[in-house]
This record gives sequence, C-alpha cells and structure tokens, in this order.
Amino acid sequence: MNDSSKRPIAVFDLDNTLADTAHRQRFLERKPRDWDAFFAAAPHDPPLPQGVAMARESAEECEVVYLTGRPERCRRDTLDWLAAQGLPEGRVHMRRDNDRRPARRTKLEILRRLARTREVRVLVDDDELVCADAEQAGFTVVRARWATPSDELKVAQEREGRT
Repeated sequence: MNDSSKRPIAVFDLDNTLADTAHRQRFLERKPRDWDAFFAAAPHDPPLPQGVAMARESAEECEVVYLTGRPERCRRDTLDWLAAQGLPEGRVHMRRDNDRRPARRTKLEILRRLARTREVRVLVDDDELVCADAEQAGFTVVRARWATPSDELKVAQEREGRT
C-alpha cells in the first residue's frame, strides 16, 4: 500500500540516461571485455543534458531515486559523480557485486519494492527491455533516447548482467 502523504518518486537510470558512456564503450568491444576498466572510467562520464535537466525538474515534485545496474563496488564513484553534476540527492539502488541477472529483472524487482510504499511517478531509462517490462507491469516510463545506442552495452545489460 502506498503512503500518499509522502512525495512520489521519480526513478532515473544512470548509464546513457544521465551519464554518457560513449568514451568507455571501447572496454566492452574487447575480447574478453574489460569490466574493471569500464567501471573505473565511469567517474569521467560527461553528463547528458536532457537527462540531467529531467532529473532536476522531477525533483521539484518528486523524490529522485537512482536505479542502476552498476555493481555496488562503484558506489563511491557514483555518488561523487552525481554530486559533481549537481544532481538531486537521492537513494541509489545498485546491483550486488556478483549479481548477473538481466537488468530488466533486477530493476523491475526494485521498482515493485519501491511501489509497495510509494507512488512511482516515472522511470527514466535507456534500456528498451527494462522499459517494456516496466510498462507491462504498469509503470509510467520515459525512454531515454538521447545517448548514442551501444550494442555492447545492450549485451552487457541483458545477457551478461553487468550494468
């Protein structure tokens, strides 16, 4: 049951929604993929202006929550990056370090958990499979289509459960 006395929440993905990962895609194009280097480069992601503006606008009416497939070991870098971009403060939900389930499963699980106590006003994400499953579950979704799509990142999100 939702607590209607609390502000609704707006949920934002990070990679290719708020953060431009194009400069670190090269680490996923190698065989084997260099995940350590991919995540180590995340603090240098340029912000995506459309996503950042949407998060700031959402904060006027909603509590902003971040939902990412990044592993928990990236928490400090992620929090520092969010602060450096002037993004609204908010809880950050991250994947456990060894969780390799597809992003659409892990993110939908967290969305449903959040919705048990709060109204989830919107999910903003670039992953088409996450968006489709969230819509099917009854959530309002904005597809973040302002970053250059990456086939390598899609594979990482769905098949390898890495981000």
